[in-house]
Amino acid sequence: MVKLRLRRKGRKKAPTYDIVAVDSRARRDSDFLERVGYYDPMKQPSTVSFHHDRAIYWLNTGAQPTDIVRSLLSVDGVLLRRQMEFKSKTAEEIEAAVALHRDHAIARYLNKQASRKARKDAPVVEAAPVVEAAPVVEAAPVVEAAPVVEAAPVVEAAPVVEAAPVVEAAPVVEAAPVVEAAPVVEAAPVVEVSNSTEDSPSAEPSTEQSEG
Repeated sequence: MVKLRLRRKGRKKAPTYDIVAVDSRARRDSDFLERVGYYDPMKQPSTVSFHHDRAIYWLNTGAQPTDIVRSLLSVDGVLLRRQMEFKSKTAEEIEAAVALHRDHAIARYLNKQASRKARKDAPVVEAAPVVEAAPVVEAAPVVEAAPVVEAAPVVEAAPVVEAAPVVEAAPVVEAAPVVEAAPVVEAAPVVEVSNSTEDSPSAEPSTEQSEG
């Protein structure tokens, strides 16, 4: 792709520039395809000169100008001429419009330079001392009221349970007196009864006593 850009020349601290059509892949100071203009920023006002027909030719073939070259094309009237040619204006109309455009561009440039010089030469007015504003007292933070705690519901007292009647202890039953064992009755001596009544002299009287 072809680009229209500046190519520096001139001595140290006094640069001048050629405006050239160059391959975009080439280095800055390499060979160029064609020189289409000239720019000298050291003069007042700056000198800008273009070969209008060759510059328009490269623009029509797709060459892309850099930002500064585009502004120089506008100042010198190249872009205006190209636009009017597209509208099929006559050569006289084009030349008159380009000349008027150049005059307006130079007038704007001179006005800017004058305003810059005026601002530079104007006496510096010392700024009034800045009065510090009184410190703003922050309002005390509003203490929010504590939330009202609802009273706990009253718990009814449990009904009093009457104490069970005290059951008297049963009277202690005294132990029955120990019955002494009856004295053992000695067995009566066994009286032998003799078989013969006759032999016992005491048998008869006993019988008699019993009858009496």
